[in-house]
Parts: sequence; C-alpha cells; structure tokens
Amino acid sequence: MSPFESVLLGIVEGVTEFLPISSTGHLILASSLMGIAQTSFQKSFEIAIQLGAMMSVVVLYFKSFLNLEVIKKILVAFIPTALIGFVFYPIVKSLLLESKEVVLVALFFGGIALIVFELLHKEHEDATSAVERMSYKQSLLVGLAQSVAIIPGVSRSAATILGGLLLGIKRVTIVEFSFLLAVPTILAATAFDLYQSAAQFSVSEFGTLILGFASAFVVALFSIKFLLAYIRTHTFISFGIYRIVIAVFFWLIIV
Repeated sequence: MSPFESVLLGIVEGVTEFLPISSTGHLILASSLMGIAQTSFQKSFEIAIQLGAMMSVVVLYFKSFLNLEVIKKILVAFIPTALIGFVFYPIVKSLLLESKEVVLVALFFGGIALIVFELLHKEHEDATSAVERMSYKQSLLVGLAQSVAIIPGVSRSAATILGGLLLGIKRVTIVEFSFLLAVPTILAATAFDLYQSAAQFSVSEFGTLILGFASAFVVALFSIKFLLAYIRTHTFISFGIYRIVIAVFFWLIIV
C-alpha cells in the first residue's frame, strides 16, 4: 500500500465511520477498487485505522468522559460487544473481512432496514433525552445491537442508532451515545488486533498506518459535526437509499 492509498483510505474511514453506512464495508470495497490485496496487514489496517476516527470523538466530547454516569452507561454497553467480539474475532479476521459478498449483502439489506424503520418509527415525547438518563437496560441492549456490526457491511453506527431508537431513546441522544460507545469498542478492537499482529509489521507498514490514522482523525471531526446537524432536520432514509445503490453498483462491477 502506498502513502497516497493510505491517506485515501483514511479519508474514506473518516467520512464513513459515524454515518450508518459501514466504514469497514467501504474500506474493503475501496481497497478492492484500488487493487489492494487483503493481506494480514491490510485487514489489521482496516481495523486499526478506525482508531483515528475514534480520537475525534475524544477531542469533541472530552467533557462527557468526565461524567461518571455517562462512563458507566458506556461501559455497560461495551460488555456484550467485547464478549461477542472476542469470541468471533478469528472468524471475522480470517473469513468475513475477505468477503466482498458479505459486505454487499449487509449493505443492501441494511439499507432496506433503515428505510422501512424510518417509515414506521415515531419518536415519543417521553423518549430518553440525555445519555446520562439512559437506563442500564437500555445501555446493555444498545451494546448488544452494536455487536451485530462485527459483520462487515452492517455498520456499527446503524446498529446502535436503530437499536437505541427502538428502545425509546431520542435521535440526537442515541447518535451521541453511538459516538461515545465507539471509543472503548474501537480501542479494544485495535489493541487486540495489534497485539495479535503488530509483531509482523514492518517499519514502513507502521508509517502507512500512521498516515491513515491521521487522515481519518481530521476528516472524522467534520463528519461528526455534519451528522449531528443533518439528523436535526432529516431521517436516515437517504442513507438507506445510498446503501442499496452502492451495494448494487459494486455487485455489478466487482463481484
């Protein structure tokens, strides 16, 4: 992978990480378009580069991480993701991250799910309006919903947001919680993968990873602000349509 390709994939990660369209799925598809083989390093890159996007959350929401109630809700939500991710990590790394077909099917049906959900969902006035007001049950179930996103193409953001809306959490609140929950989730996934694989990386590959990390961080800062502004006046239907279109397009040209 060249430095240019690393930066380009970092931009893809930064744009897509917090939108309900699957950053991992887009990284796999973008790598395929650029002719980058799914080597062990490339798979690790697609996991670890998310750390750059995650750091943008720390910068923008650092005050939230000083709130004990918020921290407790994040940790409770992280539990099912950590357990399920640990158990299924070998399958994800060795099989799912290599399958463009899995990504495209998940993108397609996830897009349909987004559209149908938005057409049927009505937000109640008494919906939970702040992260610290979320119950531990809500937090745990949102974390369980997030764990479905170990399947590339599902989208961690989409899974947590739809799960939260179903549980009676306001749209802006669950989107912000999705941002916050990304921090331990991505940090743990990256740390575990690097522990397993980093000894095999060359010095140049670490440099490549840093370039992708930096570009993902910068772009994600703007992506978060865009999504927060967007959801105040729009639904996720447009993202659902995008998922379907991109899945059909890539199925026709690369599968």
